[in-house]
Amino acid sequence: MTSFKNVPEHLRPREKAKRHGLSSLSDVELLALIIRSGSKEADVYHIASSLLNMAQGMAGLPKLTLYQCVQIKGIKEAKALELLAVFEIVKRVLRNEVNEINIVDHPSQLIKWLTSEMMDKSQEHFLVVYLDVQNKIISYKTLFIGTLDRSIIHPREIFKEAVGLSAAKIIAVHNHPSGSLKASPQDIEVTNILVEAGIMMGIPLLDHIIVTNHGYTSLRQKLLVD
Repeated sequence: MTSFKNVPEHLRPREKAKRHGLSSLSDVELLALIIRSGSKEADVYHIASSLLNMAQGMAGLPKLTLYQCVQIKGIKEAKALELLAVFEIVKRVLRNEVNEINIVDHPSQLIKWLTSEMMDKSQEHFLVVYLDVQNKIISYKTLFIGTLDRSIIHPREIFKEAVGLSAAKIIAVHNHPSGSLKASPQDIEVTNILVEAGIMMGIPLLDHIIVTNHGYTSLRQKLLVD
């Protein structure tokens, strides 16, 4: 089976979606609808299942690379790029949504966006989110890449950008590719440095967040509790 032709019409993803809505489709069916057809090597459902297995579920799809996608039988470069474009659209929708809200009032939206931005990074990335007085995002920027340490995190670079943007507050974010949500001594040290620098500059650090595929840790909350 290389297409939907051998599937009873009422069970085909397209017909099922038209009758009952896209939400009625399983993860495999939804991906199969996007992929459209299989090949001599693998049918469309097998390709969709292979993608989900490689990504370890829907949440991991945006992490897939072009190289990974074309390793799956039945996916050539053109189809892989189409799939990656869909995944990128999802990330951009989340980014646009979070730009319109007060992120202090909607922290779950912020975390969802940050996870989508950083989940595909194999190295630690240190990103700073710049906010206006209404707690809306003005801009964001990845400033440092590599293991977090005070020797590579320069407050002057962070706050130079903040002053240039007329930011009222900042949020620091970094990922742990290992998946660990535990803050290291270096994480805590960098947070304390940024808190002090923010007070001096009059641009407070609202939080320093560790993001992984499994959740997040608020370092500012940890410091307040400790």
